[in-house]
Amino acid sequence: MIDLVNPQEHPTVLLIDDDMVSREVVATLLTMGGYPVHTAPDGETALKMVDSEECTPEVILMDAQMPGLSGAALIEQLRAERKVSVVVISASAPPAEVAAAADGVLLKPFTPKDLTALLEKRESEDKAADIAPSGTPVVNPETLAQLREMMPEAAVRQIYEAIVSDIERRLAAIEAAAAINDAAEVRRLGHAIKGGCSMAGAAQAARLGALIEQGALEGAGSGGKVNHLDNGATVLKDLRAAAENLKRMLKFEFSS
Repeated sequence: MIDLVNPQEHPTVLLIDDDMVSREVVATLLTMGGYPVHTAPDGETALKMVDSEECTPEVILMDAQMPGLSGAALIEQLRAERKVSVVVISASAPPAEVAAAADGVLLKPFTPKDLTALLEKRESEDKAADIAPSGTPVVNPETLAQLREMMPEAAVRQIYEAIVSDIERRLAAIEAAAAINDAAEVRRLGHAIKGGCSMAGAAQAARLGALIEQGALEGAGSGGKVNHLDNGATVLKDLRAAAENLKRMLKFEFSS
């Protein structure tokens, strides 16, 4: 059931539904359950909200059949904007291609318990994916273990909190340098991110810092100018995601 007494921090949800009554009912259930909620009446509005960063959802609930942009095409475009879990809500079984494109399906009418169970399942799966050792880990486990041997738990946590703050500060500086095509400053900032994160074993962020240092924000044939609207945009989004992963790791590893 939805816990109103002991609210937890939950992912931001974007709810897309052209039916106003359904939209308001589901949004109310989510809000009562402690979920930050944004709503959109159609696919086009939702894309504008995500593209402008009016909202940065981690989970999207969307009706299977809406006028205009909908279904698998909408899911594809939403995922092109950001890494996000997409759950289809529908009064009947959605088309096979829509179900295949989504991360889950919830049939109307559903209870608050059904909704909460589905979202909690998505949260646990996303958290496992963030912490999992496949690919580049959020934090090198050996480095984390060494730090824990050398200093108190609170001090280790402070190190990673400082890393997150530093990444966020340097991201703003990179954006500012990119805006005036100062490629040398962008590379210097990438080097700084790589160095600090490597020392703390923040492997994802260190790898992205190295890419920036190597010129990932400079487009081919750009004459050394920053071209952050192309490949660079993806690198910066990934670096922001790495910072968010570090925040999740802090909650996961230092929850007590």
